Amino acid sequence: MENQIKHKLNRKNNGSQEKLPIKIVQFGGGNFMRGFTDYVIDQLNKKAGFNAGIANVQPTQGGSVHRLEEQDNLYTLFSRGIKKGEIIDTKQVISAIQKSINPYTHYDEFLALAKEEELEFVFSNTTETGIAYDGSADHYEGPHDNFPAKVTVLLYERFKHFNGAQDKGLRIIPCELIEDNAFVLKEIILKYAQLWNLEEGFIQWIEHNNYFHNTLVDRIVPGYPKDDAETYEDQLDYEDRMIVVSEVFLLWVIQEAGNLKDRIPFDQINEQILVVDDIQPYRLRKVRILNGGHTLMLAPAILSGKETVKESIDDQFIGDFLKDTVFNEVNPTLGLDENELKDFADEVFDRFRNPFIKHHLASIALYFVSKFKVRILPSLLGYVEMNQKLPLHLTFSLACLIRFYQGSFGERSLPLNDEAPIVNRFKEIWENRDYDQVAELALSETAFWDTDLTQVNGLTSAVAKALWEIDHHDMKTACQNFIQFNS
Repeated sequence: MENQIKHKLNRKNNGSQEKLPIKIVQFGGGNFMRGFTDYVIDQLNKKAGFNAGIANVQPTQGGSVHRLEEQDNLYTLFSRGIKKGEIIDTKQVISAIQKSINPYTHYDEFLALAKEEELEFVFSNTTETGIAYDGSADHYEGPHDNFPAKVTVLLYERFKHFNGAQDKGLRIIPCELIEDNAFVLKEIILKYAQLWNLEEGFIQWIEHNNYFHNTLVDRIVPGYPKDDAETYEDQLDYEDRMIVVSEVFLLWVIQEAGNLKDRIPFDQINEQILVVDDIQPYRLRKVRILNGGHTLMLAPAILSGKETVKESIDDQFIGDFLKDTVFNEVNPTLGLDENELKDFADEVFDRFRNPFIKHHLASIALYFVSKFKVRILPSLLGYVEMNQKLPLHLTFSLACLIRFYQGSFGERSLPLNDEAPIVNRFKEIWENRDYDQVAELALSETAFWDTDLTQVNGLTSAVAKALWEIDHHDMKTACQNFIQFNS
């Protein structure tokens, strides 16, 4: 298409001229939101008749909502990955956003959103640092830099305009990656209401007529493909400067409140969106299987000479090691439905195989010890408690971590990227030539694990045996010998 003159993407040329009522105010129109929430709403509009328009509010002064406005708030989403073993590679124009507003230059337009008759939802993704209280925002008049302050103003303007009507409260659904994100946001909103001396009636309206939904979100959205833009542009017969690329996998777990299921027909689209009473089991599942899967295979893979997640899971030894560990040693400790856990793990493995995403192991090695402590150690200790014996794959993974922190393997330097006290302490530990002593010192270091792991029956001698095998055989043989010896 290089000789073809392309028209700019806009609603007239694209045939997307429907005017949708503003039901959603969204703070943050970056890559993630456009590849996640906006995609979901677009699917709901097109497949379930949800008829919801989004007003996209720029969260920081350095934002670029004007670029979306230049394209009538349209953009192309490429979804690429593996699902149930099959490669998925699709593209679609997302048209749910109806307007984008910069509150720093058009504050009146932002305030006017509070008067939208059909407004019902607030979505946000302002990064983990966005949901924070700033006491210096001590006046009601805006525009405010602080995100919760903006939400407080939006809610108060709505409260005033509709005279505190009970049916004009909003549903706040934040997507920031912090635990209890909606509850934390609500607490800050109430702090601003008190700081600004807003009336008690408003506070009661917040408490009783608005709903705050905690969430867990999961989708990799690399965003604009700047390193490979031509490849994507060649697939379009129009000019799009706001292309977004995402993986196929999508998980959105939302805590139920006020019959949310009756307000959004999530069940009418084929996406993994769960409205549940308690999101904690799903958070646990994600940490132990998805994040934990990366972490438990990291050291065995790096010591085997692998460089990426895909290369690792495609390797027969590492791939089988990962599956055996997750299915036989991690999942049984979670106390969740076995089939549900298996399906989730299979999806995770498909994500690891995604040929369109290059995930380097070295990047996962950042703060490796603390990740292992949070993601893997509870599974290891839980397995011991349940079965009164060691989980051999997790024990071997722990031994690989200890070997990794020696800093080199054969002729290769290893990508240590951790806090200096941890790296230096491992250096001291590895000044010993005796594997039993290395295991004893490493496992007893409570600064690493928040507990003395030498108290776990048989763990010290098992780790010492694994360390010996790792240094005297290739990784596959070392693992096989270790498991056979301890079985």
